[in-house]
Amino acid sequence: MKKSPETLAAQAGGRIDAPTGALVPALHTSTTFARDPGYALVGPHEYARDDNPTFLPCEDVLGELEGGAALVFASGMAAASAVVESTVRTGDHVVASRAMYWSFRNRLRALADRFALDLELCDPGDVARAVRPGVTRLVWIETPANPTWDVVDVAAAAGAAHAGGALLAVDSTAATPVLSRPLELGADFVMHSATKYLSGHGDVVAGAVVVRDRGPLWQSLRAHRRGAGSVLGPFEAWLLSRGMRTLFVRVARQCESALALAEALAKTPGIREVLYPGLPTHPGHAIAARQMRGGFGGMLSVRVDGGRARALEVAGKLTVFARATSFGGTESLVEHRASVEGPGSLAPEDLLRLSVGLEPASELLDDLRRALGA
Repeated sequence: MKKSPETLAAQAGGRIDAPTGALVPALHTSTTFARDPGYALVGPHEYARDDNPTFLPCEDVLGELEGGAALVFASGMAAASAVVESTVRTGDHVVASRAMYWSFRNRLRALADRFALDLELCDPGDVARAVRPGVTRLVWIETPANPTWDVVDVAAAAGAAHAGGALLAVDSTAATPVLSRPLELGADFVMHSATKYLSGHGDVVAGAVVVRDRGPLWQSLRAHRRGAGSVLGPFEAWLLSRGMRTLFVRVARQCESALALAEALAKTPGIREVLYPGLPTHPGHAIAARQMRGGFGGMLSVRVDGGRARALEVAGKLTVFARATSFGGTESLVEHRASVEGPGSLAPEDLLRLSVGLEPASELLDDLRRALGA
């Protein structure tokens, strides 16, 4: 009987430990693995910088959920950097949407300087048009994109990239494989900051990349992970595997609450604009409805009347939302993105980013309305 994605996640792939019958995947902390008297490896593992048995449940499950073959990394930044560094060559043209996680945008600029890349940052709607046939090597998009939740048409970006001889990488952290499967839409790489929704409990820093199969792209990524030493620790891999068991129920609840908040806040005095792809007024709503299923994510941003000072005042009055960076956990977070990003931030000064957790939506809405004085 073929298991559903929900069942695969809940059962951590359904593995049963043969020697013990344990249903929970084991944690293997060994850094090295034995050889027999002839010096052949006893098992499939040699050294923990290559991989570790604890990686297998989360890599197998994530690969199944995305429809490909997965590798886990020490962080989302390590995973994203591995995609670029294992793909491009000196002087290559790289297209990226300007709407993306600010730290990786800075990382792309640093890599462009180091490798003399021709990096072209463009608006989300211009990605396909920016591809130069025969010149562009890599196209990078994030959808929905942090922190304004712009939506990029993955299929259109893939078509343009492939027609021009380029590869497409998609940061699908905010969508998760619960809502979107970019490989099915033509992407070559799917990247996740597994720190966020995949682990889901705010206690793991991890990253992952999924490609179609264990062919050249997968082999190149694995070699980069080994050479750069950007391997995930075994305890972090075990926690990630545990967190993914509840991925589907968490994301469903967070999507439901985020939509309820977005709809209510759009009618709340003191809010200038609500940025959430689930609202019909969002410019990317039609695309999101086409390439996401089961919801529009647990992230939204609000622009507050009164500018930066008023946004900070509202954030300071919240008592249910915690003031902290990151997203995708069980607790709801509020962040004044421009303050976190600092000078040069592209985030509007009046924007507050909301990560919706598992608290009742009514309680979260009451907290926001109290802080707004609405």
